[in-house]
Amino acid sequence: MIESFEPLGLSGPLVAGLHLAGIEVPTGIQAQVIPLALLGKDIIGQSATGTGKTLAFLLPIFQRIDTGKRETQAMIMAPTHELAIQTLRQVELLAKNSGLPVTSTSIIGNVNITRQIDKLKDKPHILVGSSGRILELIQKKKIISQTIKTIVIDEADRLLDDKNIDTVKAVIKTTLKDRQIMLFSATITPETLEQAKKIMHEPEVLTIEGQSGDMPDITHLYFLAEQRDKIEMLRKIVALINNERVLIFVNKSEEIETTVAKLEYHGLKAAGIHGSAFKGDRKKSLEDFRKGKIQLLVASDVAARGLDITGVNYVFNLDIPEDPQVYLHRVGRTARAGKSGIAMNIITKTELTLIHKYEKLLQIKIAPKYMANGKILDKVKITKPANVQETARPVNKVKPINKLKPAKIKTDKI
Repeated sequence: MIESFEPLGLSGPLVAGLHLAGIEVPTGIQAQVIPLALLGKDIIGQSATGTGKTLAFLLPIFQRIDTGKRETQAMIMAPTHELAIQTLRQVELLAKNSGLPVTSTSIIGNVNITRQIDKLKDKPHILVGSSGRILELIQKKKIISQTIKTIVIDEADRLLDDKNIDTVKAVIKTTLKDRQIMLFSATITPETLEQAKKIMHEPEVLTIEGQSGDMPDITHLYFLAEQRDKIEMLRKIVALINNERVLIFVNKSEEIETTVAKLEYHGLKAAGIHGSAFKGDRKKSLEDFRKGKIQLLVASDVAARGLDITGVNYVFNLDIPEDPQVYLHRVGRTARAGKSGIAMNIITKTELTLIHKYEKLLQIKIAPKYMANGKILDKVKITKPANVQETARPVNKVKPINKLKPAKIKTDKI
């Protein structure tokens, strides 16, 4: 295991900037990607959520930028506005901490295009945004793509799907053939890999297996409830966790506002975020959640991509997703930056088969819990002493759990 960033070939200012941010040891994906990226290699990187993929591509991008030139040299495409803004914040923080004069701006859809055009007049070194708006501004000749040396496709399983791949290809086609392309995701399907190789030049494929230092430390739990009682169960559990911020997922976007209304009816501070929300409303909900003005943020799966908010110790699934990878993306919003977290699933008996499916495919333990007398309880089996004759069937009784505490159950990617 590499113990510092210096052997990876990073410059002194970048290492100092990482130190200022409290980052001393590279993760597995960072140790593998950075040396190859500095050489200009095309890279396909797969690593679990929360393992530092963003810095894995940002650090070599920073080092390779010629700050003496006033031109755009790198482009990062993301599937959601939230992920683009989160990445831009990391770019700005790295520039500030390292003292390097690297400039950047976001280029995303559904916002004022005139302001974006004005910012492009300054020729920022790094563009971060959505492929659709980037292509639009390239076609308007507001982005000069021929100067771009590095292209990053983040959350590639989304950007290379049938809905987005044509736009991504159109953007890449406007750049010079000797550019570098780096592609990252927590999950790389054979279909994604096939599409990626069509747009890349002899890419290095890096699949980083779970490591104790990389993988999130998440305790997985489930509670059984009737469908009509799920909100009440959620309310009771939230009342026990000391006003900490909680991220709640539902499967259908149209259920978000209904869920928020029910939570507010019970006196809880809640807000919703989903793909169809107005940009201003979505931004306000996220900022209020970050600042602690609201305790509960209800989201659909679009928010699971790129949503990175520090201090989220609890993720609830009010509905269970059918896809185990979606489950990983959701629960990966907790246990960030080496911290532990708890994933709670409120399920019906019919959803129990999905819990068992996750345990098998993801190699995790999802423990059953119960609510009684205002406490969270754990069922344990009472064993009979060997010298006592059995006169009745063994019984189960419940043992109260004083507080919810992660049991160091780690997720593994598949």
